[in-house]
Amino acid sequence: MRRYLRLWQVLILFFIFALWQVLAQPELLPPVVWDNPHRAAFFFGEPVKMFKVIWVWFVEGAIYQHLWVTLQETVLAFVIGSVLGLAFGLWLGLAPLASALLDPYITAMNAMPRVVLAPIFMVWFGLGIWSKVALGVTLVFFIVFFNVYQGVKEVSPVVLNNTVMLGANRKQLLRYVYLPSATSWVFSSLHTSVGMAFVGAVVGEYLGSARGVGYLIQQAEGAFDINTVFAGMLVLTAFALALDFAVGIVEKRLLVWRPTQSETEQL
Repeated sequence: MRRYLRLWQVLILFFIFALWQVLAQPELLPPVVWDNPHRAAFFFGEPVKMFKVIWVWFVEGAIYQHLWVTLQETVLAFVIGSVLGLAFGLWLGLAPLASALLDPYITAMNAMPRVVLAPIFMVWFGLGIWSKVALGVTLVFFIVFFNVYQGVKEVSPVVLNNTVMLGANRKQLLRYVYLPSATSWVFSSLHTSVGMAFVGAVVGEYLGSARGVGYLIQQAEGAFDINTVFAGMLVLTAFALALDFAVGIVEKRLLVWRPTQSETEQL
């Protein structure tokens, strides 16, 4: 069954689009469902027309500049948010007093729906990429921060005591004990962090921008062009899957020391 897993996944996807296309055809459904036979296609679109829009985007090259902008925003948000989350997570993990003092403020900021900050960032940074990067950073930061903070707290006391007994100073403890423990937690959350950076970029583009795939979707929605809206969503989905695949490759290389599932089962 596993040998044909990808084939079955593709067949299921093909069946979904085929059924979607059939149900969107005029006069297929009885008048009880739609009083206007063309209403189903108006509300839900038609896959054939969606793929036609995507084909035109890529053949004419109109989509590439928008994908490039979205990629820039995603990568910048991920890198900046991860670095800030790593730095603050290490600091508060190693400073109990500062952690206790700032804990209620961090909890409050984490509970805040960050999407409402998008208009504020647009006022501060304009409609360029930096307002989207700022929104993405706020989403990535807390994921990385809490993982790093937990990673520092989860350092084995036995390892820590043995390292101190061997004469390690504070700088060496940070480099050889705390930092490896924290970064392993960061790497384990790569998929979520990149996903949040991507969400921040697209939401920011949708709310206000002049470029990006989110901008294309917003423009199509304003014109009630449902096929272009779904075409943009399909492109974003494929783009997100490509990013997730790339993150998976990086994760395997960085966490090469981690036992695989087969090795775990043997143990």
